[in-house]
Amino acid sequence: MKVGVVGVGIMGSAISRNLLKKGAAVVGYDIDGERMSVLAAAGGTPARSAAEVAGAAEIILTSLPSAAALHTTVDGILSRPRGNLVVAELSTLPIDDKLRARDALAAGGVTLLDCPLSGTGAQAATGDVAVYASGERAAFDRCSDVFAGFARVTHYLGEFGNGSKMKFVANLLVAIHNVASAEAMVLGMSAGLDPAEIAKVIASGAGTSKVFELRAPLMVKDSYEPPTMKVDIWQKDMAVIGAFAASLGVATPLFTASMPIYNAAQTQGRGGQDTAAVCAVLEGMAGFKR
Repeated sequence: MKVGVVGVGIMGSAISRNLLKKGAAVVGYDIDGERMSVLAAAGGTPARSAAEVAGAAEIILTSLPSAAALHTTVDGILSRPRGNLVVAELSTLPIDDKLRARDALAAGGVTLLDCPLSGTGAQAATGDVAVYASGERAAFDRCSDVFAGFARVTHYLGEFGNGSKMKFVANLLVAIHNVASAEAMVLGMSAGLDPAEIAKVIASGAGTSKVFELRAPLMVKDSYEPPTMKVDIWQKDMAVIGAFAASLGVATPLFTASMPIYNAAQTQGRGGQDTAAVCAVLEGMAGFKR
């Protein structure tokens, strides 16, 4: 089976590499030429457009930075779709935009699934991500082997949009856990504890979290590049989650309290760094210098 990947950035390139290692043929497209070179070096086939991917693949995975990129991709796919084509949309985007994309593709005979991922770029590199899949069951079944080629676990959640709803819940926790991890690291370092010792000891006890275990090592090193999730991209996810919660009238006091810390990271020129860089923001707020 030939799998198409549109968007071979941090997540898309990791997904492509894992699929290639499992023996899948991968054809991919990204507007960044450097990313296309990386795909070719890994054994994938670069395409010149999303339309070219649609002409070659049976299943397409889209990993995109914005709703605008999704709608542009949909236009490309519709210009040259294969019969019985399934597109699995892996990004974190507003549900209304995914519904608009689903309806547009359906009019052209293409099925769209809503399948956001839980995990960082570093986790994607090792296949340690979860797929939150939703949409037409038959289309999901066709994609199950592809998902198994790059993910640790796949959850089928039923009605289209449920995947995104679950991802919003997951990312709300990630946003809070990441800032909480940084806050704990800064407290410990300010008290004179060795950062590496903090990371090691806390990871063995009740206070740990998956996010702490992933991000604390970056905080220990005070090194946030290359990023596994850029602050800039994360801000997009934060806005989507905030708007979704507001639409339901749900109060999110801890999530809301974390927002200014991420905003400060952007303001300080850390938009291209890993979200673990909130530790540096809190160090500044505490007046702590290593």
